[in-house]
Amino acid sequence: MLSSGWLLSVILFAISATGTPGPNNVMLTASGARYGYRRTLPHIFGILLGGLVLFTALALGLGVLFERYPAVQNILKVAGALYLLYLAWKIASAPPPQLEHQGDAKPLTLWQAALFQFVNPKVWVMGLALMAGFLPSEGSPLLNALMLAFLIELVAFPCISMWAGFGTVIARFLETPRAWRIFNVVMGSMTAACVLFIVG
Repeated sequence: MLSSGWLLSVILFAISATGTPGPNNVMLTASGARYGYRRTLPHIFGILLGGLVLFTALALGLGVLFERYPAVQNILKVAGALYLLYLAWKIASAPPPQLEHQGDAKPLTLWQAALFQFVNPKVWVMGLALMAGFLPSEGSPLLNALMLAFLIELVAFPCISMWAGFGTVIARFLETPRAWRIFNVVMGSMTAACVLFIVG
């Protein structure tokens, strides 16, 4: 029987891990500003889906892969850094919505966002800490992993949604193409800065 103390600890961990700045939340802010909350929902659900699969896999032993094959971790680091830099460039160089051709720009899809979690260093660190610190030792490993992963994603939804909502609020103040360009460069720079998570 899981205690209320355990549940509270997991919730507080989830709020701290998913509500603080990182690659996902910076990109959600940029997406919320450019496309609005509703068009950013697939991106949000993709983050949740990718996290759910990754956390469950870590609980079932994927983390051991890093211990046995350190090269795998290095490959993921390089892939994550390169993809983050690519996304940073896309965000920073995006034209203001007023100058954008209709239909040219699209938010991240559910599957793109889900796959990104596998090269997102913050999600890996979060998942490893989560499963090492909170995974119940009694009962079915698969059911325990799914339960814990679902709980984290349930808490994560409002936390990461807040960042997309923050972006939609910011968009109201970006009334000129120049303001949009400055915002895009700032968001792109913040996304690129997340590479320090990987190489640090």
